[in-house]
Amino acid sequence: MILARWSIDARFGQEIEVLKAMMKWKKEIGSSIGWTDMQLLSGSIGTKESTMHLEVCLPDFAALEAAWNKLGTIEAHQRWSKELEPFIVSGSNRWEAFRIIPNN
Repeated sequence: MILARWSIDARFGQEIEVLKAMMKWKKEIGSSIGWTDMQLLSGSIGTKESTMHLEVCLPDFAALEAAWNKLGTIEAHQRWSKELEPFIVSGSNRWEAFRIIPNN
């Protein structure tokens, strides 16, 4: 299992707009690619308050790559990205992926 985290920084004063957009993406686009185990996080203590994160658990890196490939074909995702652009810090988006260590 892996945990994939997408992070993006909101422009000053635009955190609510970015959060709304990410909630819309989660509901409409993320669910359309089969991502059901997602959560949204925002910075609070020890991190930038303007950073928004979306995390998803996936079986492996191949599943993440397949999702990325599918996203590139979804017109709603492309429109959503253009609508989000005025509210974010250009170039701040990034992906991180973590291997989940079993508890046993």
